[in-house]
Formats: sequence, C-alpha cells, structure tokens
Amino acid sequence: MKNEIIIFTDGASKGNPGPGAFGAVIVMPEEKVIEIGGFEKNTTNNRMELSGALAALDKVTKKEEEVTIYTDSKYLINGMTAWIYGWQKNGWKTKEKKDVLNKDLWEKLAQLVSGKKIKWHYVGGHVGIAGNERCDEIADALATGQKVVFYHGPLSDYRINILDLGHNDVKKETKSNKNTKAYSYLSLVDGKLHIDKTWSECEKRVKGKKGVKYQKAISQYHEEEIKSNWGVNE
Repeated sequence: MKNEIIIFTDGASKGNPGPGAFGAVIVMPEEKVIEIGGFEKNTTNNRMELSGALAALDKVTKKEEEVTIYTDSKYLINGMTAWIYGWQKNGWKTKEKKDVLNKDLWEKLAQLVSGKKIKWHYVGGHVGIAGNERCDEIADALATGQKVVFYHGPLSDYRINILDLGHNDVKKETKSNKNTKAYSYLSLVDGKLHIDKTWSECEKRVKGKKGVKYQKAISQYHEEEIKSNWGVNE
C-alpha cells in the first residue's frame, strides 16, 4: 500500500429529497484507517454520493499519492470519468444549455482531483463488500439521526476486513430485497440487553411491551454501534 490511499464511500437520502448523509472509510498509506460522515437536513441520494467522495478526497493532501475509490454510485463514476470533461468544456452546461445538476459539487470535485492519480471503481451495493457495507451503515445511521462511533486508528485494529473486495453470495443474490440480511436483532427490555439471531425470537421478547427498544444489526460493528447509541456497555 505504499503511497496508495484506498477510499470507500456511500451516500443516502431518506425521501430523496429528505434528510440524508454520507459515509466514507479511508485507508491511508501508513496503514491508518479514518472513518468520516456528514449529515444534511434536506438533500438527495446523488448529492450525498458526491459529498462523500468530496469529503474523502479532501483528506488527500499529496498529489504524488495514488488514490483508488470504490463506490456503488454509477452517477459518481460516470460523472468523474466521462461526463465531466464535456461539462467543463461547455461551461458546466448540458446539451440543452442548462446548468448541470449538482454543479456546485461537481466543480469542487474537479478541483480536488486535478493533478492527482485517481482510479474509480464500481462495487455493487448490499452484496457484502466490507467497505461498502460499513459506509452504508454510517450513512444510514446519520440520515436517521443516530449516533455513529467513528473509527480512527491502525488498520491492524480495525474490526472490518476493509481490503477484502469479495462479495457475499447470499447478499448478492438478494440485493434487490429491501430487507438486508440481519447479523442479529438487539432489544432492550426493562433495561436489559438481549441479542437474538432471528426476528421471531426478538419479536416474542418485545411484542406487547411498553418502553422497549429493538433494532436490526447488519454487522458486528453495527451491533456495537447500536449498543453505544443505547448506552449499553455489556
């Protein structure tokens, strides 16, 4: 990884437009991991996809460093590898002579990538690719008003195998299903934490009871975040 920065990024909007957020994981050349995220009250999926890339690329301070970006946004990749050249040539106007949508963000991205060695790679969303899954967790949590515990530290201590680009076959087959496969189901009943592997077990525990909390976790890291949000240390 000498002089190479690896970036995963994702964005989300609840309502499109609506409250939205982005998440990014940056692996620096010195094998340090930085997680970042951001929230906007009223935005779109596409704006959050661009904002995630912007925030991550802002961490790249040396032009000699090579950067590889993984994203599930074809809008972002097509824009940065094809469309942007025509937009710049035409003064950020479309063929219909209208301003390019999200022009402000595209202009900032064009400035950030200038003179840098950047490779853009598409990865499927919700197919089990570790970096994409973590970015999605961050974006979804922030967009829904949850607290996120950002990791900043050595790659060796990171709980996620961020450099593994392999997908999960089960998730790939079911990625069109809105219900992403659960890692576990957490519930807080009378102040006591319970972790179940199936929704039916969790449902029996919380059904008909007042003041309970329950939530699906889609990874071990997400499970730890939910505990933190609930103020549970066990």
